[in-house]
Amino acid sequence: MQSKYFLIGLIAVSAACTSKKIDYASMPDDKLMRVADSLAQAYILVDGHVDLPYRLRVSHFRLEKEYLGIPIRSEEGDFDYERAKKGGLDAPFMSIYIPTAQQQPGVAKALADSLMDMVDGIVREHPDNFAAAGTPDDIIKNTQAGKLSLPFGMENGAPIENDLKNVQYFYDRGVRYITLSHSKNNQICDSSGDTTQLWNGLSPFGVEVVKEMNRVGIMVDISHVHDSTFYQVMKLTKVPCIASHSSCRAFAPTVKRDMTDDMIKKMGENGGVIMINFYNAFLDSVVVNQNDKNRKKLEALLAEKKLSMDDSLAKPVIAQFEKDNPSLKTDVKIVANHIDHVVKIAGIDHVGIGSDYDGVDGDLPTGLEDVSKYPNLIFELLKRGYSPEDIEKICSKNVFRVWNAVIEASDH
Repeated sequence: MQSKYFLIGLIAVSAACTSKKIDYASMPDDKLMRVADSLAQAYILVDGHVDLPYRLRVSHFRLEKEYLGIPIRSEEGDFDYERAKKGGLDAPFMSIYIPTAQQQPGVAKALADSLMDMVDGIVREHPDNFAAAGTPDDIIKNTQAGKLSLPFGMENGAPIENDLKNVQYFYDRGVRYITLSHSKNNQICDSSGDTTQLWNGLSPFGVEVVKEMNRVGIMVDISHVHDSTFYQVMKLTKVPCIASHSSCRAFAPTVKRDMTDDMIKKMGENGGVIMINFYNAFLDSVVVNQNDKNRKKLEALLAEKKLSMDDSLAKPVIAQFEKDNPSLKTDVKIVANHIDHVVKIAGIDHVGIGSDYDGVDGDLPTGLEDVSKYPNLIFELLKRGYSPEDIEKICSKNVFRVWNAVIEASDH
């Protein structure tokens, strides 16, 4: 578990030979970037949330000969095999995303199955590039074999429907975490994105779902849930939890989807890990507010011209508006600020990476535009005084610790 292919960066080798502590922050940028690249390649890197399956579904992906190159090399989206290898990514959790419009019984489970079938097909058709993974040990073995692991994380517990047996069913299919809700309340709990509290936290069924997830060995993911749901989960769970793709509300007070300082503290006390989301809107309220103003201005402009966003005549209007009113973006430094914040409150053992690549329409920080860019974040962390050992914890050791604790406490 120490490294990919049992290698470490050249700088780390030098440090071991000289027994001197290296001051990475003082290195010239070009040399430090080489260290960051080497660490990205040396350490197993897990991303808690990549929305490739739903992106492929929207693009009508088919496992036919002329389509087989899409997961390997693509001009679209944020993820493919070649860019992942360049960035050092080893295990992107494939998000089995269920939109709230499709979370009703009879629809949600079928959609989840179809998305998992798609990923299973990619693994089957590209066995030299991809492999399934149900444990950290699987990821280690796959990485040593030069393969990207594609573990499943379900975003929205709606596919459990109203049958507790489906928790075991999805475990058997390979799901290793379940985000209890998405942007609306469901049968399990209240969501941070809903305007009402249907259950005031967990539903009675949701209480049983959390207990069953603990029993079978599925990590409980509290990204997207209402604050009341979060605190009830913290009291109920017998094992550490994850936030697979969440950021800090301290930087974006208007984003209820983010975690408060007290929630971060409680996650640390629980032994869990907060995996930082890269979506611009979750990183900085200034960005949220300005882009919301731009959106309203654009809507008013189109309404004045009696056009809708989908009208062909609206395209040049939208293009000119976006040129004159560019969306605000964050950069890699703000993501590092979120990591700093979690470390300050909960400690270095409780932070990871959960980018939300392919799930935010490219609305990403400068320097973190796709899965080839993780070394830029490692560079920034080294610049701030994080050690290679800290970097390895952020890349994978923290989430592996939680995952293994969940496995050890389960019936499996």
